[in-house]
Parts: sequence; C-alpha cells; structure tokens
Amino acid sequence: MAEEKLAQKKEELEKEIRKNNQKTYFMNEITQIRKLSLWIFFTPFIAINLCLLISQNYEILNNTIFAVDMIGRSGFTIPYIDGSLSISRASRTFPQYLIFKPAMILTAILLYYYWKNNNDLINKYKSTNINYKFKTFGILSAIFLAAHSVFLGIKFDIQIYKLLRRVVLLAFIIFEIIAQGILVYHFFKIKNLLSELINKKILIYKIILVSILATVAVLSLPILLNKDNIHFKHALEWNYFVGVILFYLLSKFFWKRTT
Repeated sequence: MAEEKLAQKKEELEKEIRKNNQKTYFMNEITQIRKLSLWIFFTPFIAINLCLLISQNYEILNNTIFAVDMIGRSGFTIPYIDGSLSISRASRTFPQYLIFKPAMILTAILLYYYWKNNNDLINKYKSTNINYKFKTFGILSAIFLAAHSVFLGIKFDIQIYKLLRRVVLLAFIIFEIIAQGILVYHFFKIKNLLSELINKKILIYKIILVSILATVAVLSLPILLNKDNIHFKHALEWNYFVGVILFYLLSKFFWKRTT
C-alpha cells in the first residue's frame, strides 16, 4: 500500500514537472514572438519613412559623400495621401538604398524566425511535429522580400527583368497575406483553449485586418494592371505596405505579457 502511494506521488510529481516545463516553454516562445513582432513592424516602417525624409530633404546631404541621386530627390509630399512618390523611387537610389536594403533583408530574416517560432508553438500545443502551411507561405514571403530588396535599384534595360521584379514583389504580398490568414485561422480555432495567453479582441482586429488586405488586393487588381492611375497606385503601395506590417504590431499585443 505504501509503495502504491509512493508510486502515485512520484507520477503526480512527474506530471507537475512536465506541466511546468511546458508552461515555461510557452512563456519563452511567446516572449520571443512578441519581440520579433515589434522588430518586424518598426524596422521596415522606420526604413521607408527615413528614405522618404531623405528624398524630401536631399539638400542637407549636398556636398557630402552621401549626396542624393537626382532620381531619388523629391519635393514635399505625403505619399500616403497624394501618391506623388513611390516607395521604389524613394528607396532604390543612393544613399537611401543603404538604409532600405539592409532593413528589408533584416526584416526577411526576422520573418523567418517569426513563422518558425509560431509553427513550433502550435506544434508544442497540439503535440504534433509538422510544418504548417502558414510557416511555408511565411518563409516564402520572407525569401521574396529579400530577393526584391536585392533586385531593387539594379539597372537592367531588359523587359523580362522588370517583369521578374514585379512578380517577386507580388509573390511577397500574396504569400504574406496567405500566411497571415492561415495563422489567424489556426488561432481562432483554439482561441478558447488559449484564453489565458491571448487577447481575443486583438485576434478579431487581426481577422479584420487580414480580411481588408485580401479584399483590397482583389479589388485593386484591375487598377494595378492599368497603366493609368499612377498616383493612386503609389498611395495604395505606401498604405498597403503599412497594413501588411501592422499585422505584426498587433501580434505584439495579441499575446499577453508572460512576466
């Protein structure tokens, strides 16, 4: 009888240790995801707007080794509203690309770890060991973002190269939205089980955001294929990019503080 009680206590102790280890794992993963989310939002956001500021205040760098290329110069504009300047023009020339390219490549690396960590977290929670589709699409979006950053500013007067650059950018957007949508769907299915760890209101905001991004992408496609409406396209580009990375700022607040 005494031996049975001892064995029972030992089993209960082992269960408690496993439970605490799992909880510690979740807390560490969530902390990492929250940190990654902030970096993924602020790194590209600061980069594109810093490039914009340099384009508009190019005279400050005159007579220095960082003199702004003529193509990258612009008068005062609020491209989010008037679309007078594209992200590409504001960031692809010297010295702006010294900011833009490293920032986007860093963002691509952070995206890889973001999607990997979320995949690991759900695997641990569901006791599975698979690569979920959101991880695949998320990593593909990171690869295409890095590729776009490398190609941007390289001058080749070849039509197929220009087409390839647009396809790469489009692939980044498509894969990113798909990854975000699938991840949100996974969390929505297990939201009640994660109630102590997540903010359900932020989950709803993320669903709304992804839905808006997907809807805008579909509705704006005919306009994007048209050679006209340049200013509209540029304004859409700035706002849409911020919308895509806003997903990660929401991710920061989606998970409750673990400490």
